[in-house]
Amino acid sequence: MNAPSRPEPSEIRAEPKVMMGIGFKVASVCVFVAMSSLLKASEGIPLGQLIFFRSFFAIFPVIIYLTFTHQLSGVFHTKERLSHVWRGLIGVSAMSFSFFALTRLPLPEAIAINYASPLFVVVFSAILLHETVRIYRWSAVVIGLVGVMVILWPRLSVFSSGQLGMDETLGALSALTGAVLSAIAMLLVRRLVQTERTPTIVIYFSLTSTIIGLLTLPFGWVMPTPAQALMLIGAGFAGGIAQIFLTQCYRYAEMSTIAPFEYTSMLLGLAIGYLVFGDVPTMQMIIGGTVVIGAGIFIIYREHRLVVAERNRRALALRD
Repeated sequence: MNAPSRPEPSEIRAEPKVMMGIGFKVASVCVFVAMSSLLKASEGIPLGQLIFFRSFFAIFPVIIYLTFTHQLSGVFHTKERLSHVWRGLIGVSAMSFSFFALTRLPLPEAIAINYASPLFVVVFSAILLHETVRIYRWSAVVIGLVGVMVILWPRLSVFSSGQLGMDETLGALSALTGAVLSAIAMLLVRRLVQTERTPTIVIYFSLTSTIIGLLTLPFGWVMPTPAQALMLIGAGFAGGIAQIFLTQCYRYAEMSTIAPFEYTSMLLGLAIGYLVFGDVPTMQMIIGGTVVIGAGIFIIYREHRLVVAERNRRALALRD
């Protein structure tokens, strides 16, 4: 009788690394949701002021992290300044629409609509980058967009009346616009990572969004209360810390392994929305959110299968 095969030492080492990567991903999701909650709770603060605090105070934890990991040297060196500016402008626009949606919609609903970003990434990859997208991923995109419409429909209904209905309609459209712009920003980042260091991309985006936020000062900033100031500063630090966790998670596990854990933010959003803001999720939001999440996970799975197939093809070609 043959003795059971023992796992290779590399396999033993790999599993803790993957678990560490998943841990960093879940931590980043938790901190990002905390950031969104703090921004939502800072009621009465103008949009440009929210962007400034979120961006400016995010720089501090990022600089501290880069200093301790010896990555600060040369962080501002780039040959792609114009690309960083475009990425910053698109990213800040996406942030603006998403933050506006947070002020008009229940927290879990704003989070759920943002899940449409990966669907739009597939669409724009095919249209703008001429990538090959086969029937399986197109089917997932269509189903996912149906889920988005299920969430949006009550907000877009012609039967909505009164100022509250109009505010929520604007919030829903803003969340969807933010998701579209986030997808475009993802494509710009995908291009930048081919030539730029990750810390450089993070720093330039933080600086660009800080400057853009500061330019809104003449358009009516307000003096925050001490409580609001603490929440705004906390949101900025949370954004920086979450970015660090997100960067770290990809050092330990593949994107296809980590990406599905993004959807844990739905559970957190539901819990915080109900406990802190008194938001009761509607059946349409739950059904639509579930459909969007399912479509997103399927797209991630298909991407993973394509990567594995390409690796196997290259391995066979090398053997031959």
